[in-house]
Parts: sequence; structure tokens; C-alpha cells
Amino acid sequence: MARPPAPSSSTFSVIGADVTIKGDVSASTELHVDGRIEGDIACDSLVQGETSVIEGAISAETARLAGRISGSITARHLVVLKSARVEGDVNYDALTIEQGAQVEGRFAHRAPNQRGADKPAAPVAASDDGEPKLTLAT
Repeated sequence: MARPPAPSSSTFSVIGADVTIKGDVSASTELHVDGRIEGDIACDSLVQGETSVIEGAISAETARLAGRISGSITARHLVVLKSARVEGDVNYDALTIEQGAQVEGRFAHRAPNQRGADKPAAPVAASDDGEPKLTLAT
């Protein structure tokens, strides 16, 4: 008598292009989104397809965005591809933006290894007029 196959542990979950989810989504593994999500997403790693639409906040360790996002983004490692259209504030530790990507919102660098508000933000140097200043590493 043959045994049924043992359940396999999935290393990622996929939301197909023909799927629309209205509600929050959480995943403990990598999440691939090709469909539409109207709600917040919390996951370890997010990969968004070019035709995907996300309307809600994103919280992930790593995120690779290629579609349309309307909502805030918080990620340790964030890659915004040239096909991405983002409307919302972006909080990141490491950031890569391809030429051609569109982002309408504010960018805020988080202190390394900071999660949420459990650690104070690193101090930002201010110029003589009190405005934050940007220093480029050489």
C-alpha cells in the first residue's frame, strides 16, 4: 500500500495575478505577490510582480518592489525596481532604487537593526539653519 506524500514545508507563498485579497496578510516566509492586496502586509521577505497592486502598509525584512504600492513601507533591505510606482513614506536600513522608479513620499533611514519604535533613532546632524544635512561617503 502506497503512503501519501509527506507535507512539504513551503519556502515561499504566491498570490497569483488573478487573486484579490481584501484584508491584512502575514507570512513567516517569502511572499510573492502578483495579484492585488487591499490591506497591510507583514512578512519576512516580499517580492512584488510588475502587474501587482498593494494598497496598504508593508512591513518586511527584505522587499523587492516592482508594481504599484499605495501605503507606507518599512523594510530592512529595500529594492525599488524601475517599474515600481510608490505613493507613501519609506523607512529603510539599506535602499536601492533603479532609475525610472517613481516614489511620492518621504524617505527615512532607520538605525541599523532597529525594529519599529523600540530603539531611538540615530541623531541627525543639523546645519547652521537647523535643517538636517546630507553627508555623502567617499
